[in-house]
Order: sequence, then C-alpha cells, then structure tokens
Amino acid sequence: MKNYVVIGGTSGIGASLVELLSAENNVWFTGTRDPQSLDHRHPSPDTRHLTPDYQKLDLTADNPDFSWLPDTIHGIAYCVGAIALKPFHRIKPQEFIDDYNKQTLGAIKTLQAAHNALKNAENSSVVLFSTVAVQTGFPFHTLVSSSKGAIEGLTRALAAEWAPKVRINAIAPSITQTPLAGNLLNSPEKIEANAARHPLKKIGQPQDIAKLAQFLLSEDSSWITGQVHHIDGGISNIKI
Repeated sequence: MKNYVVIGGTSGIGASLVELLSAENNVWFTGTRDPQSLDHRHPSPDTRHLTPDYQKLDLTADNPDFSWLPDTIHGIAYCVGAIALKPFHRIKPQEFIDDYNKQTLGAIKTLQAAHNALKNAENSSVVLFSTVAVQTGFPFHTLVSSSKGAIEGLTRALAAEWAPKVRINAIAPSITQTPLAGNLLNSPEKIEANAARHPLKKIGQPQDIAKLAQFLLSEDSSWITGQVHHIDGGISNIKI
C-alpha cells in the first residue's frame, strides 16, 4: 500500500483525487472545508481502514506545520488554486504577491518539506496545477497566468533537479465544474457559453482532471517527467 498526499483535497479536483487514491492507498489531505461533510470521509465498511487522513495546514505561515507527513511519500499533488479575473490596470501589486504566495509559494513550501519523504520512496511523483491560460492568452487572466506560469517553470526546473528518483509534472486544465469556477459557471447560460468556446463543446469535470493526476502519480507514468499536460477540451491547440 502506498502513501499519497493531496494538498487542497476538500473540494473540486482535489476531492475527486482523494476519492480515487483512497480506494487502494493511504491518503493524507488538507483543505479549508469541514472534512466531515465530504463523501470520501464515509467509505463502505470493507474499506474503512483506508479512510483518508485530514490535516489542517496553514500555508500562509512562514513555517507551516508539516510534522504529520509520513516518512515515505509515493506521490503528492498540490491542488490549491484561485481564479480572480480582473482588468490588468485594476490589479494592485499586492494582489499579485498574494496570489503567488497561495498558488506558487505554497507549493514550494510543501515540496521542500516533503523532499526527503519523496526520496525515501525511490520512485515517487509530484503533480502541480497550472492553467490553459498560461499557454493561451485570455483577457483578464494576468493574475492567475503569472502565478501559474511560475508553476510551469518550477515543474521543469525541479524535474531536472530531482531526477531520477522524483518525477514532477503539471496539469493545465481549462475551466472545470468546481467551486473554484463557481462565479463563472453559476447559470445555464454561462455554462453553455463557456462550453461553446471549447472544440469538444462541454465543460470539464473534476473527475476528468483527477484521473489524469492519478495516472501521473502512479508508476504507470514512470517515464514521464518535466511535462505540462493540457486537458482542456482542445481549446489550447484547436480552432474550429
């Protein structure tokens, strides 16, 4: 049985990933919602020993408490994110700093704390999250694109530095039906309009992204590292 850690695992893609991983592995996860309200806190009786372990984690602290991390980690996913869409001229410099602290520096703190445990697993994997908006420019996305662009640079550089024992990959989704995108998808009209922008004419679901993350965390992807994987309904590469 393997040990996995999901930072930001109480909603959206992170929660779906916790559910997938918990079927056959030990899972530790963090988040901001009450874990008792989550479906994956109530498994069937025959899998109750695999109930994921919820931990509080304040990533805004200078030295977050990572003492709960297991000594050996086979995979870790950093699913913390934010979507704040504003005209560039209305964004204060502090907002860029705050967004970077949450989306990028939080990942850095987590990976520095988990480094030794990842090396102990011999063949371990890290999954980070970017956005389609880094590769494809969209209006009002400068805030999120700046932070997630840093994530893509971190992915490639750290994959080189930590090879061959630890693999690092990133996933760059388009808009997905999660609480994070709630303001953008809070009506049938908005859902239809956003779906129409994608060649596949639909909105991504958390399970779509989580299944790719599960694959990248597993040994089935043992020859993949330093990549940014686009799962975006075709919007980044296809024009129809």
